[in-house]
Amino acid sequence: MFGWEFPPHIAGGLGTACHGLTKGLAKHDVDILFVMPSASGDEDQSAVKIVNASDVPFTQTWSDMQTFLNKVDFLKVSSNLVPYIDPQLYTEYAGSKMEKSEFEQFKVKYGSKYKFSGKYGANLMEEVASYAMVAATIASENTFDVIHAHDWLTYAAGIAAKRVSGKPLVIHVHATSFDRGSADNIDTRVYEIERMGMLAADKVITVSNLTRNIVINKYGIDPSKVITVHNAVDFNEFKQVDVQRGVDDKIVTFLGRITFQKGPEYFIEAAAKVLKRYPKARFVMAGNGDLMNRSIRRVAKLGIADRFHFTGFLRGADVKKMFAYSDVYVMPSVSEPFGISPLEAMKSNVPTIISKQSGVAEVLKYAIKVDFWDIDAMADAMYGLLAYPALSQMSMRCGMDEVNELKWENAALKIKDVYSMAIAGE
Repeated sequence: MFGWEFPPHIAGGLGTACHGLTKGLAKHDVDILFVMPSASGDEDQSAVKIVNASDVPFTQTWSDMQTFLNKVDFLKVSSNLVPYIDPQLYTEYAGSKMEKSEFEQFKVKYGSKYKFSGKYGANLMEEVASYAMVAATIASENTFDVIHAHDWLTYAAGIAAKRVSGKPLVIHVHATSFDRGSADNIDTRVYEIERMGMLAADKVITVSNLTRNIVINKYGIDPSKVITVHNAVDFNEFKQVDVQRGVDDKIVTFLGRITFQKGPEYFIEAAAKVLKRYPKARFVMAGNGDLMNRSIRRVAKLGIADRFHFTGFLRGADVKKMFAYSDVYVMPSVSEPFGISPLEAMKSNVPTIISKQSGVAEVLKYAIKVDFWDIDAMADAMYGLLAYPALSQMSMRCGMDEVNELKWENAALKIKDVYSMAIAGE
């Protein structure tokens, strides 16, 4: 299994999903070799064996780089890529590095090791390419039945492993280019890598039917090999936390990257409407991203800065504490392939509002669903949960019962079936 991150060091939901899924698969007697670019050594290896790609020398099977590239034939790269920032910032950040050739980018010698950062920085595409080369070495030195690659960062690695080993490839689509940007402004380089991975895969797993439709219609992939397996939540990670509040006000929380995809601006506009009717509320925006400064300025302009708090990025115990502080959780995503955080909120007894444009809306009945752009409906939902205790209590009770049925071991069993189909060539 190829991933890019694994708890406790994560930047988003991908690492959390990989952790829950691998633990679920372990319960169904699946042995997993989990490969990541840069392991720290403190990852939970109770269900997996972690392979740190930074410790693996490039294969010496190939006499030179050209032979290797001719063998796997998967990358044509002439620029770096940085996700989660806008084009202007990217240009300033990447600078002259964009002009380097793909051979210059590798900067490796066979038999040597590549020190991966495992981050999402300016040399991301270089790391993606080098990761694929290391994947060939790992595939040639290990015995396994199936290859599982998570999201576009690892698709090239999955393809390299497949071509070296001849084993079936399953790719897992957690998000697409159409989720990270508007439909008419996608990064075509990432799109090509995504499509390349989907075409090469024997089976494609999507985290929602919403994403499945994008894969079929936007990437032209055969529907018969695209299978939806909804995500879940790791209940062991979300035990009740006792916290002491410093205020009596009700707290409404947004937790996620402060980027276009997550809809933070709609949350702010709805918050301003709520405060006109329910002044004893506080709003928390937990996360960071390229829209953070703009969001801060908008909050100030609306005159609600004394009711609004920006925490920065939270992880681990701080996430649990934030849910414990919260009276309402809102995920107003413009496009969300799935969305694990609403499940975590509901497991923490927090009434939840989600956008209809999210995959998790397919599996939740007791989260309040609104269109991301309908700030009046969003504000009404927030006000209802804040002002009417009976509505809040029902949302907590039914939400807890519902989310308890969404277990990773159930999702993992479906994925094990996908493995069996891929191995059998079905």
